[in-house]
Amino acid sequence: MQIGIPAETTAGETRVAATPETVRKFVGLGYNVVVQSGAGRVSSYIDQAYQEAGAVIVEGAAATLSDSDVVLKVAAPDAEETALIKQGAVVLAMFAPHINPFLEQYAQRQLTCIAMELIPRITRAQSSDVLSSQANVAGYKAVLMAANAYQRMFPMLMTAAGTVKPARVVVLGVGVAGLQAIATARRMGAVVEASDMRPAAKEQVESLGGKWLDVPMSDEEKAKALGTGGYAWIPSADYVRDQAQVVDKAVSAADIVITTALIPGRKAPILVREATVAKMRPGSVIVDMAVSSGGNVEGSQLDQTVVTENGVTLLGVGNIPATVGAETSALYARNLLNFLQPQHDKDAKALKLQRDDDMVKPTLIVDAGQVLYKKPN
Repeated sequence: MQIGIPAETTAGETRVAATPETVRKFVGLGYNVVVQSGAGRVSSYIDQAYQEAGAVIVEGAAATLSDSDVVLKVAAPDAEETALIKQGAVVLAMFAPHINPFLEQYAQRQLTCIAMELIPRITRAQSSDVLSSQANVAGYKAVLMAANAYQRMFPMLMTAAGTVKPARVVVLGVGVAGLQAIATARRMGAVVEASDMRPAAKEQVESLGGKWLDVPMSDEEKAKALGTGGYAWIPSADYVRDQAQVVDKAVSAADIVITTALIPGRKAPILVREATVAKMRPGSVIVDMAVSSGGNVEGSQLDQTVVTENGVTLLGVGNIPATVGAETSALYARNLLNFLQPQHDKDAKALKLQRDDDMVKPTLIVDAGQVLYKKPN
């Protein structure tokens, strides 16, 4: 059975879906692995390293895809790539199915499409969780981007010329990316505040040295938040009003703001309004990590740096993981390997997908000529 690793074609994408480390393990399991020449070059994985790991290097996407039974990608294949993929192949990628226009084309090609971003949040799936692995690095990098754009220091310094005050950082959304942003900003010496709709996040924030921005919640709202994990519950009008006031006060006084709030399959919620941005000091920086899903900040633009009239810099980098391509490729490649290993038949030395597996079933968006994916309500 052959595994194909094509070069990514999406603009700005530096990652690759397999590294020499994971290729060596696939070869050890009995797979033939073909890698498109140059697929890993941008993320610092050269062809020679793949060859030494046991892969065959081929020229062009057609040679990589036409005979591969399993295709590993980062971004979903477009129409041109789909036409090159072997009919009936299994394709693993981050498909963004809620906005992907090619699902019917995949079905016509009889592909089995596994959307890695739909991996369920269960214990045995943690090592395959691509959203967490990529968000972890993105949260770290977002703080570095903010620090690069910020014209002052992060830590407090006592010098002969006077005292340098520490930067005030506000993180909105305390998931994996948010927690890493808090940890990174604290390591750099900043004073950090954070907010999230999940009351349970308070302990996590405080354990990293951050201050919790408390929004009053009724007992009913607390029960809803605990019952749904905090991501699906609909807050009351009172909560929305109180949250807006807390965010406005904290962001207005901040030097750096990192927003991370995403809702799978939906547009990102607006957390920071233009009126709040207008109150911030000149030189302040906002990194909108949700900009590719509509953005958490009014005025942020996808893949653009916007400087407001009052001198606030809005960074709208749509694919932050791609700016750390070597590390995020390594993590993503391990996620794919960890997902596929339990599906490997040792006797046949081939992939035998267990479609009813509780780790596999939620990820199947196209199978046997049918589109299985249903958009969330």
